[in-house]
Amino acid sequence: MTLPIKPIFLPMEAQAAGEIPRGAEWQYEPKWDGFRCLAFRDGDDVELQSKTGRPMARFFPELVAALRNLKPKQFVIDGEIVIPEDSGVSFDSLMGRIHPSPSRIRRLSHEKPALLIVFDILVDEAGGKARLLTNRPLRERRKILEQFAKKYFDGDHARVKLSPATSNDAVARKWFGIAGAPRWTDGIVAKRADFTYRSGERTGMRKVKRHETVDCVVGGFRYATNRPVVGSLLLGLYDKDGLLHHVGFTSGIKAADRDALTAKLDPLINKGSGGFTGRAPGGPSRWSAERSSEWVPLAPKLVVEVSYDHFTGGRFRHGTRLLRWRPDKSPRQCTMDQLRRQRERSLELLRKSA
Repeated sequence: MTLPIKPIFLPMEAQAAGEIPRGAEWQYEPKWDGFRCLAFRDGDDVELQSKTGRPMARFFPELVAALRNLKPKQFVIDGEIVIPEDSGVSFDSLMGRIHPSPSRIRRLSHEKPALLIVFDILVDEAGGKARLLTNRPLRERRKILEQFAKKYFDGDHARVKLSPATSNDAVARKWFGIAGAPRWTDGIVAKRADFTYRSGERTGMRKVKRHETVDCVVGGFRYATNRPVVGSLLLGLYDKDGLLHHVGFTSGIKAADRDALTAKLDPLINKGSGGFTGRAPGGPSRWSAERSSEWVPLAPKLVVEVSYDHFTGGRFRHGTRLLRWRPDKSPRQCTMDQLRRQRERSLELLRKSA
């Protein structure tokens, strides 16, 4: 490639924040639940790069074709790959693309084609030559991107879309919504409009994620790695048939509380069948950093309330945060019905901003 920047070029990233920052210097965008992607085009050469620098073009042939069909011959754009489902997006379908079989990938690219939602432009064409934009502030790059999208992104059926953005924090808060309300977004990303593009850095960007809460049965635990005390609690929910399924874990237990908690759980250790009567814990999941497959089953007597960000594929995608114990709650009340999927409306934002 003859572009001013080429793979591997690390994207600018965001620091986690507890609330949406305010001020005239911030630009706000929806946080999309997908794969971060830098897309490079140089003539017929198209590369898709993950945020860690890995190539992704082979997994998304429909996006490669869409980018190759755009009129400009040289550009670099920054965005998020998502797979639409109803009026939202499906992370499970996205994960299904990371597969070694080319035939499976081709089939899925037709059955559930992906979108590239673009929120920044790093290189464009000017005077028939590639022009580097990373040294310009975001407010200038956004204007250039909006003109680029207006000229080259084609209508409702295009595979490449422009992400909405606003400088109005009230609009951002409306997108964010409140826990339990319909999900307009996965969260909010706030960016300093006066900053240049800072490759590989987390300065100048903040991300605020939505969280929900749920009551779960404690169906087992794993010991800590360094001594025989509780390291994490294994969480379960009952289905409509009365089976208790393992759905994830929580490990935010204070060190000072671990000895007392271990003693509290000891009488509940189930020496016979496991505490989970449906899906049981196995080894580490694709979401979890836990390494041990050894766990201790418990009689399903205790309930905890936890907060979480995503529930996909029958389990919490990430570790949950322990909020409190619920002695007032019957374990049998901890059902999957609590997790009735919030209606995703994130893709409606694309139509509203078009």
